[in-house]
Amino acid sequence: MAMDDVREPLKGRKFRRCRSAPLAEHVPLETTNGSVPVTESIFRNLHPSFRKVCIFLAFYLGIGTICFYLVRNQIKGEKTNGVLDAVYFCIVTMTTVGYGDLVPNSILSKLLACAFVFTGMALVGLILSKAADYLVEKQEILLAKALHMHQKVGHIQVLKDVETNSLKYKCIVAFILLLVLISAGTIFLATVEKLDLVDAFYCVCSTITTLGYGDKSFSTQAGRVFAIFWILTSTICLAQFFLYIAELNSQSRQRALVKWVLSRRTTNVDLEAADLDGDGVVGAAEFIIYKLKEMGKISQEDIRLVMEEFEDLDVDQSGTLSLSDIMLAQPPSTEK
Repeated sequence: MAMDDVREPLKGRKFRRCRSAPLAEHVPLETTNGSVPVTESIFRNLHPSFRKVCIFLAFYLGIGTICFYLVRNQIKGEKTNGVLDAVYFCIVTMTTVGYGDLVPNSILSKLLACAFVFTGMALVGLILSKAADYLVEKQEILLAKALHMHQKVGHIQVLKDVETNSLKYKCIVAFILLLVLISAGTIFLATVEKLDLVDAFYCVCSTITTLGYGDKSFSTQAGRVFAIFWILTSTICLAQFFLYIAELNSQSRQRALVKWVLSRRTTNVDLEAADLDGDGVVGAAEFIIYKLKEMGKISQEDIRLVMEEFEDLDVDQSGTLSLSDIMLAQPPSTEK
């Protein structure tokens, strides 16, 4: 266990320094069974406004449609309707599918494509993916209720189950949606675009993974109307599914680390490291802080920032906070 032997003068502050806990990479992470707790994210409660999402998407597609419609004669390939092709080209560009069935063929159209691919990727990554995450999250309770349908489980218990298994349920919901989208795309390509079943499935896979080989694509007018909605939802759904898998794996490792920290024997070295004020006795607060550092829940920088705020508020230097300290440290505002 790596220890930090540097101890600065405490001046009555018990939690100024906390010796380093073991690094997570050095912990033998074994496979654990059971549910995975949800790690709070700074974005968790920042669900996007769907009105704003629609506005951003409509603005992007509107500007893109106008631009690519105006340069439609500078784009070569299989064409159907001018406006429809412009919208379709925007979707194929922003999702980076890039079939190659419509290709910029002039300096102006190539520069426009370069500009719209970057703005489109930003729109998908920063806005639409958050909207998709929010929609998937809304289905978690429905999935949990369905799984507990034959059990006498109350609403509160369902909510607790969703909180405990949130990522697991998100993976399931995203996977189900992905299967539905893959099936819908395959059936549509086979029936409307007249592709055989293997080619239809091949086109679906190359599309949702954004490979976009281009040998198979949506070439009819009805196909491109369908593609405008299907490509956008399917590519985002696959990206979200892989994101949930990665987060689930990360949280499984975190849970294994927590289990290891709580189950291992406490040694004299641990007590010495947890004894922040050096009085030979480890209090509950000291022990909690030390264990949280071992689990990777907090860092030395977190402790330092909190203690700086504590010292700023502790005006009388007593080592405790009182109402008088708060009033003296934070005088009421005189602004009207």
